[in-house]
Amino acid sequence: MGPIAFAKEYWRILLLVTFLGVALVALFIPGGIVADDTLAAENESVDDNPTNIEYGLGLDGGTRVSAPPVGMTVDHLDIEHDEQQQVATALYTYDYENADLEVRDATVRFHENDNRFSAEIFSDEVTPAEFAAALESADVGLEVDEDDVEQGVTQQTRDEIIQTIELRINEAGLDGGSAYQEATLGGQYYIVTEVPGMSPEELRELLSDRGDVRIDAYHPDEDGEQTNETVLLGEEIADSGVASYDDERGQHYVPITVDNTEGEDGNSPASEYQGAMNDLGFTGEGQGRCHIQDREAGEFDFDPDDPQWCLLTIVDGEVIDAHSMGAGLAENMRTGTWENDPTFRMIVPTQQDAHHLAVNLQSGALTAPLDFDREQTFTLQPALADQFKLYSLLIGGLAVMTVCGMIFLRYRDPRVAAPMFLTAMAEVVILLGFAAAIRMPLDLSHVAGFIAVVGTGVDDLVIIADEVMDEGDVNSRRVFESRFRKAFWIIGAAAATTIIALSPLAVLSLGDLRGFAIITILGVLVGVLITRPAYGDILQRLLTDK
Repeated sequence: MGPIAFAKEYWRILLLVTFLGVALVALFIPGGIVADDTLAAENESVDDNPTNIEYGLGLDGGTRVSAPPVGMTVDHLDIEHDEQQQVATALYTYDYENADLEVRDATVRFHENDNRFSAEIFSDEVTPAEFAAALESADVGLEVDEDDVEQGVTQQTRDEIIQTIELRINEAGLDGGSAYQEATLGGQYYIVTEVPGMSPEELRELLSDRGDVRIDAYHPDEDGEQTNETVLLGEEIADSGVASYDDERGQHYVPITVDNTEGEDGNSPASEYQGAMNDLGFTGEGQGRCHIQDREAGEFDFDPDDPQWCLLTIVDGEVIDAHSMGAGLAENMRTGTWENDPTFRMIVPTQQDAHHLAVNLQSGALTAPLDFDREQTFTLQPALADQFKLYSLLIGGLAVMTVCGMIFLRYRDPRVAAPMFLTAMAEVVILLGFAAAIRMPLDLSHVAGFIAVVGTGVDDLVIIADEVMDEGDVNSRRVFESRFRKAFWIIGAAAATTIIALSPLAVLSLGDLRGFAIITILGVLVGVLITRPAYGDILQRLLTDK
């Protein structure tokens, strides 16, 4: 038999072997199917986890924090596209009684799907009445009442928050973490963040920072008085590196590249930053003149009578470092060549500050802050999670042994029982390989799904075996195929019913039930498309005459 004929004859078995091989690579080869140096290094350093499987909170310990975004929304604004920015400006320039808003604290969005505008304010210091009044102050003919204001933020804002949190988790090197939203019965949305191996205080600190980064110029004005002026915003930074240290200068820093893409006015953020440095004197008389920071004490002395030119690194409104313009950078800006390669270092006092700054630059700022006064926190100690991991392994092994015993008691024929058991185990390995390949953190709910997959999988294989052996031994391939097709229709209908029944659980945000549903549905699909047909081929080769 040639290779092509062999492949045609045994293609179902070859398909099963192929998927099984790919799953084993994803499970045990460092880096998995797609090379991942970080994951490979972790597997080399973690002796008790020889696989690429990641674990969630229930099996690894960690923290889950749920908190709603801070904000209010007015939907279906009756404005035109050219009035959008005018309304947004009115929102953050309005004279609120207890709030002093910045540009990032308010926005007006256009929703293309249903051709509507909505306005949002991300502050808990603004009242609904003030929000409505701020919209009317835009002078575009809006009539907004306090009753039109809804608590919460739009879906687009929630999506942006989740994306930013996921980037922060990844940039911080926190494997197995995830962020998603959950809806309450009252229609309120919570942003849920899960990170294994992290304490509640650490996770809350990661989430509580808005992540707004900017550089301010502290310099003398025309009257000789010290003043602050923002010269570079975080969104104008095109790329940033990792936290680094300069041994020669003894500086912790993050290398950044400023965006040099020209805007509608013909200027780029890089050229505007270069121009500001030249105009404000940082590349001339102010070069090297900054001594307001006591690095040992971590204090700043902003003396209005002492002329200085300092570049302030500010994160969430807090000055974390102040430094002067370097001679080489100043020369490049004076000659106008810096904007062609707009890179420099953002200097900070400590390695921790550098890492924190790098994470914020890579992930960006949270669109809206989270309300930790209404947070819900769940934490599990790693020692207890290790016990759950052990118990899950024991329960899984007990389920396998029980199924194996019942199979042999039922058939007492190794030609039927052995392939059935091996096929069922192959299905579990394929699912584990899939989880390792996509780096899905396995939790207790997933373990329950695996046990359900073993049970339903063997149940389908029993249907196949019983159907083809219903009237005694089968010697004819034609008879076998006829009976197998009949059995396959039965298990196919059962699989469709299972998928339909569990689909709502897999789609809706129902916590641990979602993980159970996803694994069970994947197991059913793998079984119907790969393992059940392969078992039928194996059974046919063993029971029929060739």
